[in-house]
Amino acid sequence: MVTNTAQQRKSRPPLHFGSRSRANDASDCEAQPGEHLAARMHLAADLPPHRGRGGAGAGPIALASALLRRENHRRRALAGGAVLASTLLLVATPRLRHSPALHLFADMRNLLGVPNTLNVLTAYPLLLAGVPGLILCLCGSGCFGVSLRWEALGWFLFYAGNVAAAFGSAYYHLKPDDDRLIWDRLPMMISSSSLLSILVIERVDERVGLSCLISLLSLILVSSACERVLDDMRLWVILNFVPCIAIPAMLFLFPPKYTHSRFWFLATGFYLLARFEGLADRKVYSVNRYFISGHSLEHLCFAMVTLILTVMLSFRNIKIARDS
Repeated sequence: MVTNTAQQRKSRPPLHFGSRSRANDASDCEAQPGEHLAARMHLAADLPPHRGRGGAGAGPIALASALLRRENHRRRALAGGAVLASTLLLVATPRLRHSPALHLFADMRNLLGVPNTLNVLTAYPLLLAGVPGLILCLCGSGCFGVSLRWEALGWFLFYAGNVAAAFGSAYYHLKPDDDRLIWDRLPMMISSSSLLSILVIERVDERVGLSCLISLLSLILVSSACERVLDDMRLWVILNFVPCIAIPAMLFLFPPKYTHSRFWFLATGFYLLARFEGLADRKVYSVNRYFISGHSLEHLCFAMVTLILTVMLSFRNIKIARDS
């Protein structure tokens, strides 16, 4: 009886506290190769090894969790860098005053008694493209398979901005002036800011994306006040063109959470084309022999962006599960 107890004690593996010898590491590698390999992977990644209750399977789980935390920190750092760069750009840019020439568009034809006819009519495709998406958003996030609640809010604001832009832009172009300008700009700025925030929520982090959405919506109101009260358009210009840089960069830097991500690239192409056509209003109008102006084409391209993203939402599925 005593002999059997002594043999059992000899057969038990010794307990180790603190540092371990190479011989013990070698024996552990033979007994539990999965745990030892996971610990070495932790050390290679400059992360502290973790011994969980699950034995050999706890190491890879801890490694994945630590790498996920590191990736989230990197994403938040990039988002903070983008905010800092925008702030520095605002400070470094000289004051931009409002010009009366802003209301002088290339195509000011009066057809069938409608002033600025094509600029007015081309605003309504935004309504046709935005209403179906807005209805599906009101039916619930399950219609589009959106997995995060703040992402659903972003899509609602995006489609609501498009619908409001159709009426606001048409109202402005019937009689372009300073008083009506806000009804043309405000809905489109809400739409583009929501689109950028949606991409941040999807590919970076939900909390970061929500903060981005709230910040951008607040800055939109501030930019409108600065333009009317201080006669300064700097913030408005930055808010309009930051998505032109941030959206393509995020598409290349961060992996997609959903399938059918190629639609994002197609929609981004039309978005950038719309911005270019708006800037080259008169040049585009003269190139196509005064058939349609760049500003009218800008409206149509924005409608294409909405249509493409609606198709994407209708077919996509979750590709990478991520908890925010």
